[in-house]
Amino acid sequence: MNTAIKFCGLKTPSDIAAAADAGARYVGFVFFPKSPRAVSVEEARALALMVPAGIAKVGLVVDAEDAMLDEIVAGVPLDMLQLHGAETPDRVTRIKARYGLPVMKAVGIAGAGDLPDLEIYGRVADQLLVDAKPSEEADLPGGNGLAFDWRLIAGRRWPVPWMLAGGLTAETVALAVQMTGATQVDVSSGVEAAPGVKDANRIAAFAQAVR
Repeated sequence: MNTAIKFCGLKTPSDIAAAADAGARYVGFVFFPKSPRAVSVEEARALALMVPAGIAKVGLVVDAEDAMLDEIVAGVPLDMLQLHGAETPDRVTRIKARYGLPVMKAVGIAGAGDLPDLEIYGRVADQLLVDAKPSEEADLPGGNGLAFDWRLIAGRRWPVPWMLAGGLTAETVALAVQMTGATQVDVSSGVEAAPGVKDANRIAAFAQAVR
C-alpha cells in the first residue's frame, strides 16, 4: 500500500527539499500567528514556488476571516485549504464556494463522542484530517505531539478521503497505519528537532517508516 505523506509546518527551502526528497504527496504552510511554524504570505509564496510539480500545497488556517483568506489565496499558489479551528459545516461550505479550492477539515478526536463530527464534516469537506483533540489549556489546535486511541477509528470509513494526524513519529507511524488502515498520514512536530524546526534526517526516517 502506498501511503501518502503530508509534511506540515514547513518554513525553509531546505524543509521543502527534504520533504520532496522523502516523497511527500502534500506540504503544508501554517498561517496561524501563535504557531512556531507560522509563515507570512510572502514567505509562503516563496516556498510554494519551490515545491516540485505533483506535490499538493496546503494552507492551514485556524478560524480565519475572509479578509485573511483573501490575502492568502491571492498571494500563495495553493492547491488546498486546511481548516484547523472551530469552523462550522456551513463555514466549510462557504469557504469552498468562495475560493474554489478543495477544503480539508481537521476534526479532533479524544473519545467515541467525537466520532459523529467526522460524519458531519465528511458531507461538506473534500478531505478529513483525523487529529488528536487538544486539551482545553492548549494554545495550538494541532502540532502538539499528541496521539489519540487509534482503535477508535479502526476499520471506519467516511464519505471523503481522510488523513491520520496526531503525534505521529518514525517510531509509531507504521503501527498507526496498520491499526487504522490510513492511506494518508500528516506529520509536523514528529519530524522536528525543536518546535518549528524541521530535521531532514527525521523527515527521511519518517518516510522510510511509512514505506
